[in-house]
Amino acid sequence: MSDGVNKTPSLWTGDFYNEGHRGALHDGDLFSDKLKEECGVFGVYGHSEAANLCYYGLHALQHRGQESAGICTSDGTQFSYHRGMGLVKEVFTNDVLRKLVGGGAIAHVRYSTAGESRIQNAQPLIFKYRDGDLAIATNGNITNAQVIRKRLEEEGSIFQTTSDTEVVAHLIARSRKPTLVESVKDAMVQIEGAFAFLIQTNNQLIATLDANGLRPFAVGKLGGAYLFASETCAFDAVGGQYVCDVEPGEMYILDETGMRKDRFAAPKRRAICAMEYIYFARPDSDIDGFNIHSARKRMGRQLAMESFVDADVVTGVPDSSISAAIGFAEQTGIPYELGLIKNRYTGRTFIQPSQELREQGVKMKLSAVRKVVEGKRVIMIDDSIVRGTTSLRIVNLLREAGAKEVHVRISSPPFKNPCFYGIDTPSRKELIASSHTVEEIRKLINADSLHFLSKDGMIDSIGRAANEINRGHCLACFDDDYPTPLTDNVPAVAKKPTEEIILKTVL
Repeated sequence: MSDGVNKTPSLWTGDFYNEGHRGALHDGDLFSDKLKEECGVFGVYGHSEAANLCYYGLHALQHRGQESAGICTSDGTQFSYHRGMGLVKEVFTNDVLRKLVGGGAIAHVRYSTAGESRIQNAQPLIFKYRDGDLAIATNGNITNAQVIRKRLEEEGSIFQTTSDTEVVAHLIARSRKPTLVESVKDAMVQIEGAFAFLIQTNNQLIATLDANGLRPFAVGKLGGAYLFASETCAFDAVGGQYVCDVEPGEMYILDETGMRKDRFAAPKRRAICAMEYIYFARPDSDIDGFNIHSARKRMGRQLAMESFVDADVVTGVPDSSISAAIGFAEQTGIPYELGLIKNRYTGRTFIQPSQELREQGVKMKLSAVRKVVEGKRVIMIDDSIVRGTTSLRIVNLLREAGAKEVHVRISSPPFKNPCFYGIDTPSRKELIASSHTVEEIRKLINADSLHFLSKDGMIDSIGRAANEINRGHCLACFDDDYPTPLTDNVPAVAKKPTEEIILKTVL
């Protein structure tokens, strides 16, 4: 490395280089630079099989978090709950589910973006407070949690976890309001950021969404029971029907009198996360009535119109890029082929004892289909480029399988800024697009050409026009326009990329 070039040793133990059609990266797992899903919540009120419904609902939301899972049920007088580290099928057995009795339940799958990865932070979090038991599960991230936590600790609060969700429990418990509903409202107006909460007592269930609507949150029904979920695909998994989306600033209150709606805040600038449409949500989910698969196909079509290149085959990086690849192929008339196959049953490659074995592990996770790409000009569609490690490895897999050319097309704009709303993203200096031009990135990932979807093209493709009432997006990861205050993260946001260079190119 030359003098004055910054490098992140924990991520990069070797330089990128381009030598003809070869490139190398000497550390990390194939998918280590893909964005990590946030969390997923599922709730039931008024069904005798609430725990079993939660189990299947969490299975449908497993893509949103694979670190831990939990279910808390209520029979009207007491809670039954179970939480564990791992996948839903690993945490819950038939014996465990039989012990979770009651007609109300909230459930959670977690990937930690705030708080350590340990069982104490697995949700739902369970508390005792003045009016009885309280359980809380959330999807999102509270951007002023540390400021509130410090104040509460100075006032005598004792925290049991490092999760920002516990801050809300303390705010509810310390509220002087006369009812739980009013106490929840009191807590909600004190927190900032992105959050979809399910809050449960022995005889009530409350669902709330932040005033900007940053996270998806839907209401469903199954017979006479009400359902809540981070994605509508969870309703399909249990035979339920979608009813509507929770609106920004809304509260749903369910108790023995039925269901009613209320508000803790007026809706603010609508800013649902654009990455839900691009990457996070399942293709069979709908958000605000817009189907994810259809939106991604439109992104692929728009990408083709913006960046046509003559080629022999189009292939998508499994799984989230398949829909966009199909749209790209349909628009251009270039055949879509399964040029890349993902193996879902391999272990984590970074634990292998040598670089040679790590590289072999990479090929176990993703394979290029030689008979499809050999001697062909290939257009590879992916949903995003974060650090660049994944793109480089996949381009090289295609080249090793005999691809004559590899043209990379990305169905989103360049990802330049970190997210503080519940998505685990690298720091700004580790995001390749924050300090490199498109042409520099092309060289670093060893592609013959590279093009990103324009921001306007992405918004038009999603179908939720920004100028319609209540139809805006959060695009902060692309344009640095954060829709809420970032109290806990001011230094990180203020630090703009200047001469930070995290990669070295040898031409």
